[in-house]
Amino acid sequence: MNEAVSPETPQGSPQGANMSKAWHWQPEVPLVKATPFDWPPSSTNIWRWFMRSWVLNATMLTWLGLAIISWVWLLPDMAQMATFQIDWIGRIFAMNFMFLSIIAGGLHTYFYILRAQDQHQKFEHRDMARGKKAFLFNDQVKDNMFFSLASGVTFWTGYEAVYFWAYANGYVPGVTFTENPLWFILLFVVIPWWSSFHFYWVHRLIHWPPLYKTIHALHHRNINVGPWSGISMHPLEHLLYFTNIAIHFVVASHPIHVLFHMYFQSLGPTTSHCGFANLLVKDKSRVALGDFFHQLHHRYFECNYGTSELPLDKLFGTYSDGTLQSIDRIRDLKRQKHH
Repeated sequence: MNEAVSPETPQGSPQGANMSKAWHWQPEVPLVKATPFDWPPSSTNIWRWFMRSWVLNATMLTWLGLAIISWVWLLPDMAQMATFQIDWIGRIFAMNFMFLSIIAGGLHTYFYILRAQDQHQKFEHRDMARGKKAFLFNDQVKDNMFFSLASGVTFWTGYEAVYFWAYANGYVPGVTFTENPLWFILLFVVIPWWSSFHFYWVHRLIHWPPLYKTIHALHHRNINVGPWSGISMHPLEHLLYFTNIAIHFVVASHPIHVLFHMYFQSLGPTTSHCGFANLLVKDKSRVALGDFFHQLHHRYFECNYGTSELPLDKLFGTYSDGTLQSIDRIRDLKRQKHH
């Protein structure tokens, strides 16, 4: 994460050089990211994944730290949550509203209002859209803020409230660090994999034309994404998107796992949709932010439905590694599909 990066660094491959006309900045392509699921298995790949995902990943550690802080100091008392009451649900709503506003608002202020990094390592040439009738208030950022805060935080809070109520009443399997320290720790590793698996299939589902036109097109108006675009979705998409919390109703978990899961699911997209690859300090990459893998999906639609942590796109032929060849293949598939 601390490798030196020059804002004017040329693209890292011949394909990347050719693609530079399509992007203001792009990482070296083809995109290659080692995962524990690569075949044949490699201890080197597993170690690289662990370092990249947990040791050097400031955002993942932030969601984990925020979950610990919320559990210890901010979450209402579990006994209080045994009965549905507007006061404790409202308190959780206010927490989530505040966290999303601080993270997404902070990133937007830094990159798009203060322009503290200018356009260094910004994927798109364009800025956030204004004066566009496709967006509420004719403004992309205001539109994204409305759907993220009004709908996104509501569904996020609703799912959490149901789980906490069920946990407080003993209706779901629980686990503590004292009872099973190995599983307690391992579940934090499993959650992002489960989230990626769930996201791929829900995402494929809502790209089915009737559902796409009805609900998912709202999110895809954001071809050029920003921090507020992450969970700017139709309410029905929020309803589906947050169903991945259902795993905690059948797998022994602790509320701190659910908090981490929902922060990963709700606050994580603010960074992956940031529009900038990295946070630079003195021309050095300090924090990885934007996800070019997903940026390709917002540009070309018919590729990279999941995340790079699981090889589902490779398995089902929807993977784009960012090269001209893979983009041409995706365009051909799209033409054939619509024809």
